[in-house]
Amino acid sequence: MKKIKVAVIGVGNCASSLIQGIEFYRKSNPSNSKPSTLGLMNYEIGGYRPQDIEVVCAFDIDKRKVGLPVKKAIFQPPNCTQLITNHLSAPNAIVQMGKNLRRDCRAYARISR
Repeated sequence: MKKIKVAVIGVGNCASSLIQGIEFYRKSNPSNSKPSTLGLMNYEIGGYRPQDIEVVCAFDIDKRKVGLPVKKAIFQPPNCTQLITNHLSAPNAIVQMGKNLRRDCRAYARISR
């Protein structure tokens, strides 16, 4: 079965929680037995498991995150998500500069190019 490829637009707190959660559940059930970790309603959906989800690209406008691997960028300020796991073997995709669509906001102008 092919992997589910995910693109992240905005490497903020939600992305951080999602990526940490995927990695947490990926490592919680390395065998094919029934999962022992609580928190997921369905560990497998349509034959797919957390191990089948792969972040392949990410975009952000914050220069503190651009150019970093996603697994490092999710921990950069101003992100303040509760730590789920910091042992991330993946994703290794590099965060690319996104287009700043909020040109009227001075706060965004300071953190983008």
